[in-house]
Amino acid sequence: MALEILFGNRTTERILLHLLHYGEIHARGIAGDYGSAVSPFLRQLNRLEDAGILVSREVGRTRLYGFNPKSAYTTPLKKLVEITYESIPLTEREKIFHKRRRPRRKGKPVL
Repeated sequence: MALEILFGNRTTERILLHLLHYGEIHARGIAGDYGSAVSPFLRQLNRLEDAGILVSREVGRTRLYGFNPKSAYTTPLKKLVEITYESIPLTEREKIFHKRRRPRRKGKPVL
């Protein structure tokens, strides 16, 4: 895809697509979705955070990453990622982003 070519690796592309879809992510969640090792995702997440594109916070023992709202690159980067996201066929998106990241609301029926 275009983001892989632009950023030089597939890991960064996957991180940005997951960020757009879920809002916040953690390395183990992305690695689990792709059946991959955690370390390449951690390396890229830290690189993007060092560049100021992402910010992170700790929740318990988990470090969550999100787009940096104070970065001038966030809005144009999100638009670029959104174009790539929308170009992925729906069936492929359902395969990639099939896992829930938040608990089900109490009392909500399971379909």
